[in-house]
Amino acid sequence: MVPVQVVEDVVIKFAGDSGDGMQLTGSQFTNNTALIGNDLSTFPDFPAEIRAPLGTVPGVSGYQLHFSSNQIYTPGDNCDVLVAMNAAALKVNLKTLKPGGIIIANTDGFDSKNLRLANYPDGVNPIEDGSLVGYELHKIDVTKLTREALKDITLGTKEKDRAKNMFVLGFLYWLYNRNLQSTLSFLHDKFGKKPEILESNIRSLQAGYNYGDTVEAFTNRYEVAKAKLPAGTYRGITGNTALAYGLIAASQKAGLPIFLGTYPITPASDILHELARYKNFNIRTFQAEDEIAGISAAIGAAYGGSLGVTTTSGPGMALKTEAMGLAVMLEIPLLIINIQRGGPSTGLPTKTEQSDLLQAYYGRNGECPMPVIASSMPADCFDAVYEAVRIAVQHMTPVILLSDGYIANGAEPWHFPKSADLPTIEVKFKKGLDEGEETFLPYKRDEKLVRPWAVPGTAGLEHRIGGLEKEDITGNISYDADNHQHMVKTRQAKVDKIADYIPLQTLDSGPEKGDVLVLGWGSTYGSIKSAAMELQAQGKSVAHAHLRYLRPFPRNLGEMLRNYKHVLIPELNNGQLIKIIRDQFFVDARGYNKIKGVPITRVEMVTAISELLDK
Repeated sequence: MVPVQVVEDVVIKFAGDSGDGMQLTGSQFTNNTALIGNDLSTFPDFPAEIRAPLGTVPGVSGYQLHFSSNQIYTPGDNCDVLVAMNAAALKVNLKTLKPGGIIIANTDGFDSKNLRLANYPDGVNPIEDGSLVGYELHKIDVTKLTREALKDITLGTKEKDRAKNMFVLGFLYWLYNRNLQSTLSFLHDKFGKKPEILESNIRSLQAGYNYGDTVEAFTNRYEVAKAKLPAGTYRGITGNTALAYGLIAASQKAGLPIFLGTYPITPASDILHELARYKNFNIRTFQAEDEIAGISAAIGAAYGGSLGVTTTSGPGMALKTEAMGLAVMLEIPLLIINIQRGGPSTGLPTKTEQSDLLQAYYGRNGECPMPVIASSMPADCFDAVYEAVRIAVQHMTPVILLSDGYIANGAEPWHFPKSADLPTIEVKFKKGLDEGEETFLPYKRDEKLVRPWAVPGTAGLEHRIGGLEKEDITGNISYDADNHQHMVKTRQAKVDKIADYIPLQTLDSGPEKGDVLVLGWGSTYGSIKSAAMELQAQGKSVAHAHLRYLRPFPRNLGEMLRNYKHVLIPELNNGQLIKIIRDQFFVDARGYNKIKGVPITRVEMVTAISELLDK
């Protein structure tokens, strides 16, 4: 009987060809982990090609999972376990494995062909030549064992080999003392109408588990205790799914139907797929012929009284810019969701980046101000998009919401709220002429500088809007120079005034005055938080503040920045927020920039903060 060792946290990386089912394997282990009650964070990493070249380094697909009995905020810096289905997977990911870490290598993926495709020199085989001394290497012929388990099933060899990821999953369930039931239920739901495929996956899963029981190579099994999370009901959620649910909740609270006009683009397409499932909530999804048609349709829906939404990534934002300017001129509520990825142009479609902040700020012709909000974690996407909708409809303005590929595809436990606990989003439509009004004045503003929202067809409220400059109050077309300056200033003042209706900036952790403030936005949250807490535990004077509201900034942000000797701004770009902070607050902030398509690690963040502390 192999003893079970209790450990606090584990990081596993599943890696193989894009056809090896590593994303499915990782997501099934993640779901099982969530049911046990561990805290968790994931980072899927896959090629840009739908079917990348088999066996090659660019074709490696990976899924990293960090699970713990403590609260965690990142998918982990380095792995405890690396599952390498072929030579390329090992070559790409070995650098992320901890010294002494476990390697589970599928020996069939290390034949001469796979070694050549992975660009190993002739005669070099890392799992045979002793080069992996210092790691706990376990060589398993997963392909052969899977075929043996399925020998009396009439499927072809190719179809049988597709079940080898289930063998690996079953073995890891054994290694971490897990129950198979969650995946058995998943397989029955997915393949219930395909009995042979269902049977092959179940047999392979059980064969992997039984292999762990019979092989004598392992001296330990492992177990991670349930995490001590706040009481409540949880579910695992990805960032894009949380965005979809946040939109649905906001539309229900606001009493507005959703119209999503969009065009598929990685990594934003999942929002369209998810929302399309919920027509029962008065949601219409429109897959347009291109990006411009998508946002234009959403603008028309917003003009007609719906919650207009469009989703995209950086290249699509570039195509939507003229229409965004139209929405600013019309002053209608519209939500533009940008799931950022590596650029420019088509860039790195499946890799994460924070490179569109300046585009969100300035990437349109003319003076074209729009509020900008950023989500920080997968579960936070729900709250961030809910707030973006509130600002859009209560301030009659298009709003940009920034997420990125890391947040969109990553997963974590979500303590989801009850509908009754969500704040109401009050929407005011103009119903008719007010007392004393002789005609409808579409650009007459209230104390927020907000013009009225009049649904077309309302008697007495006939009006015309368009892209040409408007005369103040009347909305008539105007080429008057003084009026144009006045309207430009007014539109900017309306966005600036939103700062009066958002919360003041607070610290995530650390002292109110001190040596270093780490100011973050977006998906850098987890690594900054983990690093700051580690240094604070050492008695270092380090604070962490994370921005949700990027335009306008909270009113007290400048005062907060001046309470620290040094301000560090980590970003997955070449330095964008830091330019805006220096410009607006005259603070000599320092940047930490990483542009490699992967998140900043906790160790990188600790090092960067420590270097500032030593100055």
